[in-house]
Amino acid sequence: MTGLRAIAFGAHPDDCEYKFGGAAAKFVRAGAAVKFVSMANGDAGHQEMDGGALAKVRYAEAQTAGKRLGIAEYEVMDNHDGELLATLELRRQTIRAIREWNADLVLAPRPNDYHPDHRYAGIVVQDAAFLVTVPKIVPDVAPLRRNPIFLYFEDSFQDPAPFRPDVAVDIDDVWEMKVGGLDAHASQFYDWLPWLEGNADQVPSDAAARRQWLSRTRAGKISPAVRDALERRYGAERGRKTEHAEAFQLCEFGRRASVEELRELLPG
Repeated sequence: MTGLRAIAFGAHPDDCEYKFGGAAAKFVRAGAAVKFVSMANGDAGHQEMDGGALAKVRYAEAQTAGKRLGIAEYEVMDNHDGELLATLELRRQTIRAIREWNADLVLAPRPNDYHPDHRYAGIVVQDAAFLVTVPKIVPDVAPLRRNPIFLYFEDSFQDPAPFRPDVAVDIDDVWEMKVGGLDAHASQFYDWLPWLEGNADQVPSDAAARRQWLSRTRAGKISPAVRDALERRYGAERGRKTEHAEAFQLCEFGRRASVEELRELLPG
């Protein structure tokens, strides 16, 4: 895995950590280079702060999260939160980022989601999947000679089709690192999301207790489909015992890797 280069796109600072933070930490541990990209600057994701002041907070949080996970680079594009669209300019920015990173693996949300920013982030990365190899598109950056593998993050949405876990990663051994990455986004996981979810009164004031609360409340349940994918990859015993996992679906628009290749490619 040494030498592999992965780039993950989220709509907002904290999206990549939430969907890919554990596997990213394992990639880094195995010698891969990982970059996170937030397509929006997060300047609307809070109940009190907003605008440039919030964008600065969220940028700083993203850099701290990246350091905790060992991420080589964390880019935050200067696009407004809640206003992402599948524009030609954003497509060009995405193609340029993938090429400049010389990516072997590209990860992004599926383009069906409750949040329009998530949907359009997924569409833009899909639109880039073939074009990163076309020399006359974004000609100021050399095209990739080999199309990367494109993967989707896991989600729970059912229409038009449910998420298919082509490969799953046991992240029990890096769970606390992932929680550390989420903990860096204090404005989100201790302010904004609890306020949205109506449980802000449950957030502890003590830093250590807050982190324990975050670990407990953001662990999530492993779906039956992901559990099956874990058992297929690791064997029945380990697959049944795994408490924390991340799963990914192969996008049809990039290089069509086999499930076996994906299992070899992603950290064990």
